[in-house]
Amino acid sequence: MLLQGKFAVISGAASARGIGLATARRFAAEGARVAILDIDAAAAETAAASLGEGHIGLGCDVTDSGACRDAVAAVLSAFGRIDILINNAGITQKIKLLDIGIADWSRIMDVNLTGVLLLSQAVIPAMQAQGGGSIACMSSVSAQRGGGIFGGPHYSAAKAGVLGLAKAMAREFGPDKIRVNCVTPGLIETDITGGMLTDEMRLDIRKNIPLDRLGSADDVAGIYLFLASDLSAYVTGATIDVNGGMLIH
Repeated sequence: MLLQGKFAVISGAASARGIGLATARRFAAEGARVAILDIDAAAAETAAASLGEGHIGLGCDVTDSGACRDAVAAVLSAFGRIDILINNAGITQKIKLLDIGIADWSRIMDVNLTGVLLLSQAVIPAMQAQGGGSIACMSSVSAQRGGGIFGGPHYSAAKAGVLGLAKAMAREFGPDKIRVNCVTPGLIETDITGGMLTDEMRLDIRKNIPLDRLGSADDVAGIYLFLASDLSAYVTGATIDVNGGMLIH
């Protein structure tokens, strides 16, 4: 198994059809013990229980530095170490540029970008002390193409910020044997997007995807698995597209 004996933290992983929970299931199947963090503590506990014995679920608001530190302390108390961090938590908002208010901007930036910073800051000292680890961060194709179907310009800006932050972390912490990479999904059918898509929209979107289908949460989970495992032992500072060819560059 690719993650036997490894301990992973995944943020924003309690949603039933989400990428985070799909990743948690894949990691558990590959031998990892998983800590699911989510702003909904009860949902995090339920999601962790669904993985089987040995996994934990904790409430954590990634925009709160204290909450991040407390959650990481609880994980270290339970597991003893953290080998993998998946910065998966995120939110979106469909809105035009001239309609973005400061509260909209702050909310999208805080969860999608500041949350990556705060949770990484909480985890990295433990990875340094133990001699290494792997961090993967959720960005988006909208960061690369300047807009998406369900995200406004502020979402694109936040996800572009994730790309820059991850590259900077990869450069700074490479000597500590901490690898940091990004995943840029295209349109993935999750709880967030599922209720917004009509059949007509799906057909229109597929016309611009060479692989002729929308992505699934498992498609992204597989890339997270690659980045978490020793299969990517010499990969850091990379951005991996998971978009079916929607954006080829």
